[in-house]
This record gives sequence, structure tokens and C-alpha cells, in this order.
Amino acid sequence: MDKIDFRSDTVTWPTPTMREAMANAPVGDDVYGEDPTINQLEALAAAKTGKEAGLFVASGTMGNLTAVLSHATRGEEAIVGQDSHTYLWEAGGMASLGGVVPHPLPTDAIGRMDLAQVEASVRYDDPHLPQSRLILVENSYGDKQGAPIPPDYFAGIREIADRHNLVVHMDGARLFNAAVALNIDASEITKHVDSVTFCLSKGLGAPVGSVLCGAADFIHKARRVRKSLGGGMRQAGILAAAGIVALNEMVERLADDHAHAQQLAQGLARIPGISVHLETVKTNMVFFGLDEAVSLTPGEFIEALREKANIWLGGLGERRFRAVTHYWIGAREVDLFVETVGEILRAV
Repeated sequence: MDKIDFRSDTVTWPTPTMREAMANAPVGDDVYGEDPTINQLEALAAAKTGKEAGLFVASGTMGNLTAVLSHATRGEEAIVGQDSHTYLWEAGGMASLGGVVPHPLPTDAIGRMDLAQVEASVRYDDPHLPQSRLILVENSYGDKQGAPIPPDYFAGIREIADRHNLVVHMDGARLFNAAVALNIDASEITKHVDSVTFCLSKGLGAPVGSVLCGAADFIHKARRVRKSLGGGMRQAGILAAAGIVALNEMVERLADDHAHAQQLAQGLARIPGISVHLETVKTNMVFFGLDEAVSLTPGEFIEALREKANIWLGGLGERRFRAVTHYWIGAREVDLFVETVGEILRAV
């Protein structure tokens, strides 16, 4: 890459193997169901998640919105974590485009809603109220330091959904990070949900795309919804080819990203003026802060990293930062990050 980029795992460039696969991919018109590479990717994604079928979409946000609009309709309600990606970071699409009402609930330190509160939030049949239809969950949980949530929580959500005839969708943008961190197969998590979207373009390293997986009849409906959102694709096999490489070659190596995140967190923890909670680093994200005694502003700190070592970092406001490891960040880049932060803080 042309920079040392810790802002997100979305910045990853496709690997050489992906570029070769993209150049040589057989293609067809996906709207007619005739792109063999997309068909292969969708079948592979469904198998990885233990579902009947898959649907290639442009992004995780499109996949989540397609799922919500396929499961629910106007005036129905989705119970959702108040700091979840689908509620906070997807432009309010479920409400603005679908008329689906979010019912946000607080989450704990790793992103779980309280099960008793979830059940108590299910609306009874009253014409004054939106009707509960959907529970939205997330794994790993981005706003809680990328925490991987064990499957027993989702088993509890499944039991509530079954008692009240609700459906469950998972935003699994970093599903495979969660599975690798928990040392289980992804399907052990997704067996508890009706549908799941996961991203190919984050830690898995593909340049673009996500896959929505679920039952065959659900995916048939979702294909129509995707079309209504402007997502009918043509010869997109050149994109799907990178996704196939991602699923076949990039899942197990996510453990390397997690190890590099641990290396980074431990290095930062040794620097005076930096605060980091080592116990929260479970996947590929490290959240840390500048102590109040450090005279630099967050913007000055970020700019100093770029000027000194071409290291790019994202700020979270209030002197907080998020560093994300990925395929293009190795032990050497982590060491340089730690050394540069130390140099910057010693100079102020």
C-alpha cells in the first residue's frame, strides 16, 4: 500500500491473487442469474454460514437494509442495540426508506442487549403501537472495541424470537473475525439467526462487496428488494472473484490481525500519556486515548503521525482513537506505529 493505514480494515487493497482472479474471472449477466463467478461466490458464502442461499450486494449497509426490508414492512418494528451499526451508522435507512421503526435498547460491555429487556420490549397486538417483527444483532460488535460475542447469547435471542414469531438478522460485517477469535466455525454463530450479512471488503481484503445469506425463499425476495435499491448487477463476477479468494484464503489468517492488534495494544500501554484497556482487545481493533496531560490536540497527534512516518489514524473525538489491523499491517508496521507515538509524545 502507499501508506501505513490504521484507520480501518476497509482500506485494504486486493491481494495479488485477488487481482489475478479478477482479471481471469468468467462473467455473465447477474440480473439474468448468468454470472458463474457470482453464483459460485453466493453458494460458497451460503455454505460458510450454514444457509441455503446467498446474495452478492455492493456493501454491508446494502445487505443489512435489504435484509430488513425483506423481513419487515412499513409500521413494523425492529428491536436493536442503541449503539449498533444498523441503528447508528447506516443513515437511518430502515426508517427513511422502509418505514421500519427501530426500537433501540442499551447494550453491555461487549454489545449484548439484556435478554429480559429484549423480551419485555416485544409489543403486544395493539393498533396504537408498531408491531414487533425483527430483532437485529451484530457480531463482532464494532462500537464495543470489535468484541466477539459468543453464540450462547444468540441462542437466547433465538428462543425469544421463536416464542414471539419474530425473525433475527445479524450484521456480521466482521463475522469471521468473531469466529476466529472464539475459535469456532462461523456457522456455530449464524445457526441462531434467520439471515446474516458479512463483508468481503474489510479484514477479508476484497475490494468491494458483501453477501447476504439466508433461506432460499428469503433470498428470492431479497433479490427483488436489492433491485429496488438500485442494486441489480451485471458482469460483476470480476468483483465476486476477489470474494471467492477472500473466503478461501483470508479467513484463517485473521488470527494474524488479532495478534498484531495485541502487539499494538501492549506497545501503546507502555507509553506514558497513552491509555489503553488491554482486556478489551479481542479482534483487530485497538481503542486508545491521549491523557489530559498531553498538550497535543487529537488533530495534531494524527497529523504528526502522518508527517513523521506516513501513518494514518482515525480519531473518535474526545481524545480517543481507533487503530485497526489488517492484511497490509504486519509486525514491522506495528513496531513503527508504537515507536512513532513514543517519539511524538516525548517531544511535547
